[in-house]
Amino acid sequence: MTQSTTQRAAALPARPRRAALAFGLHVLLAALALILAAGSAAAKCLPIAGIHYPGIVLASLPAEGTVRLSFLGHSSFLIETPEGASAVTDYNGIVRPPSLPNVVTMNNAHSTHYTDFVEPEIQVVLRGWAQEGGITHYDEKFKDLHVWNVPTNVRDFGGTRYNGNSIFVFKVNGLCIAHLGHLHHPLTEQHLGELGMVDVLLIPVDGSYTMSQEVAVEVIEQIDPSVIIPMHYFNEFTLTRFLELMKAQGRYGITIQDQPSMILSRRNLPHRKVVVLPGG
Repeated sequence: MTQSTTQRAAALPARPRRAALAFGLHVLLAALALILAAGSAAAKCLPIAGIHYPGIVLASLPAEGTVRLSFLGHSSFLIETPEGASAVTDYNGIVRPPSLPNVVTMNNAHSTHYTDFVEPEIQVVLRGWAQEGGITHYDEKFKDLHVWNVPTNVRDFGGTRYNGNSIFVFKVNGLCIAHLGHLHHPLTEQHLGELGMVDVLLIPVDGSYTMSQEVAVEVIEQIDPSVIIPMHYFNEFTLTRFLELMKAQGRYGITIQDQPSMILSRRNLPHRKVVVLPGG
């Protein structure tokens, strides 16, 4: 007599059975994210880094590679890839790296997040809003760097500016870094489907100009990244309050670095860490 699937699953030892069920749930959630993204930009970040299941090997993993992430200040980060591509987030022409990057992304909530005067040597310029209204979508590749955006909304004095902000996602060697820009609200299922599974989340934690810190924690719970790096805070008190909220949540440890840069790889990524880089 042939065993049923349920009987075979029940016959497994407890730990492998739990691992198999966890893996199945992970695959189901990934598939759901792709389904929710139907009709929009498909999620490109699968699977999440740092997740390993006993006895299960994920096929088609990319070759080992590293990416350097450096906090320049405010909401600007420098991303450097193994093949020599470089990108700066929320490029404003003032907070900048020692040499010009290849790619810049911008948001226009405030002048500290964009510039109208971009050096001609910068090859790829991605503005996170539509100049004439509507929706802006990017899907760009430069060497080993893949960049795309997920449009979100911005509060304004006249009400809500729909699609006025973009979350930019940077993918290098299978590692996905999401920069939330000037996000003002929790994410919808469509946003989450377009994002996919994020490894490193760069999130504004000022608690006023973007979103409240409580909403920031809600967004973290929605995205569920491995690493969280706070940005866009204006004093030590604001940062400390956010860290206290994360401690109260109880799911992430806190690491405070002395250096503004860190080397990341998909296989060796810290799991469930808030990493504070100096220069905020």
